Amino acid sequence: MNTRITLKQLEALFWISELGTFERAASHLYTTQSAISKRVQELERGSGIEIFDRSMRGAKLTARGEELFEMAKQILHLHDQIMEVRHGETNQPRTLRIGVTELTTITWLPQLISSIKAEYGNVQVSPKVDMARALFNDLEHSLLDLIIIPATFTLPEFSSVPIAEVQNVWMAKKGLVNLSGPIRHRDLAQYPVLLQGQASGSGLFLNKWLKERGVVFEETLACDSMTALLGLTVAGLGVAYLPYELCRRFEESGTLEVIEAETPLPAIPYVAMYREDRPHSFIHGIAELAKSACDFGRSFQS
Repeated sequence: MNTRITLKQLEALFWISELGTFERAASHLYTTQSAISKRVQELERGSGIEIFDRSMRGAKLTARGEELFEMAKQILHLHDQIMEVRHGETNQPRTLRIGVTELTTITWLPQLISSIKAEYGNVQVSPKVDMARALFNDLEHSLLDLIIIPATFTLPEFSSVPIAEVQNVWMAKKGLVNLSGPIRHRDLAQYPVLLQGQASGSGLFLNKWLKERGVVFEETLACDSMTALLGLTVAGLGVAYLPYELCRRFEESGTLEVIEAETPLPAIPYVAMYREDRPHSFIHGIAELAKSACDFGRSFQS
């Protein structure tokens, strides 16, 4: 009887434990749930350990299964390090799963991808565009290698490389707000206010800042999409906070005007974030490239 333990079996154990179900592990490893189940059965026969407690619902490790999981994690970590060394001597393509928000996508993401290709050659970039909260969740579950989001979320096992700050200002269609000097934030309540929602990192950051100062708006419209928010502002439906460098051309054309506030909105720090508990020399290099390529002031840079 073949009792050889393989990397595929250890990968199955690792990702079932990381992602919580056989189904998610199968999806992550691009295989079927039955194939994952077979690998676990083979690993149990080869190790002589009952890995999962079948009296419990879900993928719950036994005590000895937890010990095997820790050993599997170490072995896979070493394997990844070996592959990183090998990568410097091979033409095998490397996949980079990167998550970005809308603002990065419509400004400097093309430049970042060009820089990655120039620096690392045969890299297959697999981007995901989503809200900051969703991207953070994907990084936590190892579905992404690196994310670029506002510095709103954090975990001890995550590293964050500061890359830039984005300054937002209040803007409205020209003539909507009666200007007679700098306005207090609470005085904006006489106008409809357009805000980003709770899934947006920028929205969470600025909405928390306003709440801490006792600013409550009665008539609001929440929209997670920054582009849609800009469109609603141009349509004259309310006052919105928008990234000034990107939207400055609308002020210059007379479409929108900046509403000067007595207290300026705080700049929003953006970070490149990755898991510290994974091999990360390559990923850290990507974060440094992001820091160099970052420019939130111009659309679709290449």
